[in-house]
Amino acid sequence: MPDASARAPSARAPSARAPLEIAGLEAWYGPSQALYGVALSVGAGELVTLLGRNGAGKTTTLNAIVGMVPRRKGSIRIEGIETGAMPSHKIARTGVAICPEDRGIYATLTAEENLVLPPVVAEGGLSVDEILVLFPGLKDRLKSPGTKLSGGEQQMLAIGRILRTGARLLLLDEPTEGLAPVVVKQIGAAIADLKRRGYTILMVEQNVRFASTIADRHYVVDRGRIAETFDNATLLADFDRISGRLSA
Repeated sequence: MPDASARAPSARAPSARAPLEIAGLEAWYGPSQALYGVALSVGAGELVTLLGRNGAGKTTTLNAIVGMVPRRKGSIRIEGIETGAMPSHKIARTGVAICPEDRGIYATLTAEENLVLPPVVAEGGLSVDEILVLFPGLKDRLKSPGTKLSGGEQQMLAIGRILRTGARLLLLDEPTEGLAPVVVKQIGAAIADLKRRGYTILMVEQNVRFASTIADRHYVVDRGRIAETFDNATLLADFDRISGRLSA
């Protein structure tokens, strides 16, 4: 089995711009507006989180990036390509992949079938063997149906699945939600490994302490707007006040 840590990043030529740049992003579900002029950027190889209370607009922001909201308006640039008006299947071809909050595991398929289901959209995706190095807990579960996997195994499978696609911009929605501390530690180690390999990651996370161990920068989302942004050093220096405000 090859060593996943030794795999070189995708050979795709680096963009002169940030891999993700958003400006003036608005989104609606029917008549209800959910986002109001969201603006953010994620630099190459950065791990940036969206923090905030439930219902603030964090997940909607991720879904809007990949074209999975009914209506959106504004500028979304992925690797310098304007995708704000593109359908979701074309957005995927720009090299972005989302790991949804509900994980999206197909219950009637085995773990291995789930893993190989998504199409490869770019060179440089991880092989199944390399994903099993990153998530060794899946090795003995490949023939198990999705319904038989634990929550942690499902989360590992959901992240592993998008790594096969060749996407270099990863959107992770609540990757630690509902997981035991030991599994959160495993997920954190895997995400940190991906960051070291040069993946660009935008992550929604309710667990502020977990976010503080892994991220470079943070955006606070409140009522569909970016309310605040700060680097991780600022969060660590004033952790109790900031985390208390976000959980109040």
